[in-house]
Amino acid sequence: MKKLMLAAFAATVAFPGLARPFTPQDMVSLSRVSAPQVSPDGRWLVWQQRETDLAANKGRNDLWRLDLKAKAASPEKFASLADAEETDPAFGADGQLYFLSNRKGGKSAVWRVAMTGGEPVRVTGDYDLSGFKLSPRGDAILVWADRPVGARSLSDEQPPKAKEQGSGRTYDQLFVRHWDTWADGQRSQLFVIPMANGIASGAGHAIEGGLVGDTPSKPMGGGEEISWSRDGKTVYFALREAGRIEALSTNLDIFAAPADGSTPPINLTADNKATDTLPAVSPDGRWLAYAAMKRPGYEADRQVLMLREIATGQVRAVSEAWDRSIASIDWASNSASLIVTVDDILDHPAYRVDIGDGKVHRLTGAGHVASVAPLAKGGMVYSLDTLTAPADLWRWDENGKVTRLTSVNAAKLAGVDLPTVTRFNFKGANGDTVWGFTMRPATLPAGTKAPIAFLVHGGPQGTFGEAWSYRWNPMAWAGHGFAVVSVDFHASQGYGQAFTDAINKDWGGKPLTDLKLGLKYATDHFDFLDADNACALGGSYGGYMMNWIEGNWPDRFKCIVQHDGVFDARAMAYETEELWFDEWEHGGKAYFQDPAAFEKWNPVNFVDRWKTPQLVITSEKDFRIPYTQGLAAFTALQRREIPSRLLIFPDENHWVLKPKNSLQWYGEVFGWMDKWIGAAH
Repeated sequence: MKKLMLAAFAATVAFPGLARPFTPQDMVSLSRVSAPQVSPDGRWLVWQQRETDLAANKGRNDLWRLDLKAKAASPEKFASLADAEETDPAFGADGQLYFLSNRKGGKSAVWRVAMTGGEPVRVTGDYDLSGFKLSPRGDAILVWADRPVGARSLSDEQPPKAKEQGSGRTYDQLFVRHWDTWADGQRSQLFVIPMANGIASGAGHAIEGGLVGDTPSKPMGGGEEISWSRDGKTVYFALREAGRIEALSTNLDIFAAPADGSTPPINLTADNKATDTLPAVSPDGRWLAYAAMKRPGYEADRQVLMLREIATGQVRAVSEAWDRSIASIDWASNSASLIVTVDDILDHPAYRVDIGDGKVHRLTGAGHVASVAPLAKGGMVYSLDTLTAPADLWRWDENGKVTRLTSVNAAKLAGVDLPTVTRFNFKGANGDTVWGFTMRPATLPAGTKAPIAFLVHGGPQGTFGEAWSYRWNPMAWAGHGFAVVSVDFHASQGYGQAFTDAINKDWGGKPLTDLKLGLKYATDHFDFLDADNACALGGSYGGYMMNWIEGNWPDRFKCIVQHDGVFDARAMAYETEELWFDEWEHGGKAYFQDPAAFEKWNPVNFVDRWKTPQLVITSEKDFRIPYTQGLAAFTALQRREIPSRLLIFPDENHWVLKPKNSLQWYGEVFGWMDKWIGAAH
């Protein structure tokens, strides 16, 4: 297994070429692979592939396929679908491929096409759908879309605002806005539409009864939060009930609703006031698997794999003894085990979990597994990416043999010289083992040193691990000539729940200690790092840390780049939308109940010590850490006459996603770093 894992990783990064460094333009141009699906007969692999349209400043998704049973087959785009954009591929019981599309200029609807070719056929009406799941029996389709609370069918749409009304919005409770969208009275809701011969008839019927909430959850939830029973009679879904405490609650529950809408849904996890999510019914129909947290209000608690016997209602924890948090759940074809993904020491691998004894078996090696499609005869197809390679599709067969299936970006990356990634660990805060990595620029001549880009991840419960990114991409810094150092400080995931919990009420404590010790360890042990020529960069919590470093480690860096970071904890407590996060992080109380807990780690209290030149980046649609935080930090820098620059995007949220904006982002960041720490020498 060890040799297999190493071989798979080596193949992942094996792009040839010695000609040129990697650039942000390369990053933006790359194809993005996701959502692999395998046909019931095991012949066809289909996936969603996104290409960048730089002129339109957006991406376009198309569906691709590969014949898994043909010798020397090559991936190909569906020729009959070339005139429109398609997403969310899924195979039906009839063997045809179903997908979402706004073909012919209509609203988003479900379409289908035969794998042998032919023109696509529209399955549903133009109801502006957000997603769908097909009944295992093929006699119904479950869809979700934003509709007014209480909608009984997809035809119940939000009426337009009367022309004589003003433009003002009124609210009586939170959420007022969430992520990047103002509340408008609609919720993401589930509807079932009867289907015959591959055609859905009518506007369907609602199945959520009197529940008020979003299914899937917003802003990040998807089809992984919904599952059909094998007999097609029941739909299982995760939902957090709305109300006056919605902005304070992490209490997603698993509900069971009859597909015909005849009775209200039943809450299967009412006794647990923390998160229950990711429902998945076993292929034999006997089990409902899901992930559950224990602590209400804590979004980064460990997700334990749970198993409910559908017939009896008996529930047991399967992965309680495994100190890792379940991120995704897929059933193996034999219903005797599940394939899950977890963060695990800089990696995000797939594991098999046996449902009988809870034993875990690692299936993939270094890298980040983003999507899994189990195979009928055992094994799986999955997407894998690393720090130096965007996602491609692989097959892990029933005998453990790994085969690479795609190389979608080989031509685009031909001639790109890859940097060298080295992992390291050291003793951090409390003497705990802390991990990090360095990235040596491929163009750095032997015997020379490179200026340091010290990247600090967000979350804070996250990881800057062996994964590709289309936003903060370390290879882009290395391609520009900077050496990269990153540390997974206390709070990071993949090291056990106690390590993740350690940041609670200690935002500027142990994490800063780890960053100091980690950077010193790296500069002491890697001779290509220019220890006296470093710039610190971070976004979200990493942006908070940049502001904290300004006042609490003010003499270490020649420059700072701060993106969407907290500047004033007091203002943040009243400005952000998901209040559960901010209050949990500071001890579980509101600011007015315990102001000292917030003020202890508040960057604004140390502005008098600020001295490091800083580039501030923020966006007007960021409701998580509103742009006023960035504007306030820039004001502080200007008033202290510290060299500073403000970059603000009017059309981005907490993430910079548009291609042209991404290029501008990197242009400003590299320009700022070039000014203060220069090139390798």
